[in-house]
Amino acid sequence: MKHFAYCLLVLVALGACRRSGPSYDASGTFEAVETIVSAEATGTLLLFKPDEGDTLQAGELVGVIDSVQVYLKKRQLEAQVQSVLANRPDVARQLAAAREQLRHAEREQQRLASLVQAGAATPKQYDDAAAQAEVLRRQLEAQQSTLGITNASLAAQTAPLIVQVQQVEEQLARCRIVNAVKGTVLTTYAEPHEMAAAGKPLYKIADLSTLTLRAYITGDQLTALRLQQPVTVAVDAADGATRTYPGVVTWISDQAEFTPKTIQTKTERANLVYAVKIRVKNDGYLKIGMYGEVTL
Repeated sequence: MKHFAYCLLVLVALGACRRSGPSYDASGTFEAVETIVSAEATGTLLLFKPDEGDTLQAGELVGVIDSVQVYLKKRQLEAQVQSVLANRPDVARQLAAAREQLRHAEREQQRLASLVQAGAATPKQYDDAAAQAEVLRRQLEAQQSTLGITNASLAAQTAPLIVQVQQVEEQLARCRIVNAVKGTVLTTYAEPHEMAAAGKPLYKIADLSTLTLRAYITGDQLTALRLQQPVTVAVDAADGATRTYPGVVTWISDQAEFTPKTIQTKTERANLVYAVKIRVKNDGYLKIGMYGEVTL
């Protein structure tokens, strides 16, 4: 009788062990697309707002780097441009006298033409007036060409300066730290009034509204999985409970790899597994690095 009771206890214990075994098909940890925002200019951080846990919007101004020297460089280049352009000739005024002389000569030519027809002037007088008008016309064209060449030369001299001004304006824009990704600040690497250098990381941000569970499946499970397939993801909750989330398979690796030491799969004897990514909408309880289990 005692022997029968002992066997019964062993069978119950084994059944309990089997029931407590893993009922999931794969497991892994949550991750997010993390973006490290770096400084694009060198100078003192006059303003730096990001703090760990802050939620930032895309396009939000989060910091300003001292740009006094860059601004003074822009003012210097603009003054050089104005200095060169100050030498531009006043074409209208310089040609006004020549145009008036030409109009007078053309009127004299027309008057002599009428006098020649009336027999009050000789053809030679008309020819002299026509020649004089032609000379003045040629002189006006030559003067216009000279003034045009002068203006073109001055414009060519200012072109490199204008490009330098545009370059400095670009540098000024880089002194404004604008957040490009909507998300939550994970880590900050700088504080206000510290020295920033171009390429130096300032903070790390990630969109936590949707997380990705990187899990691993065996080769036997691979044939039963497809992209955009809905799955169920379970995570531990308070008091030993389990919280479940709907997920969607967004990526399946095409190469097998050895099972990570921290990952358990349904078939523990499998040495090679395939990585998959499952997109899960975050309700605020999911965290980066949290352990999750997948039921296919």
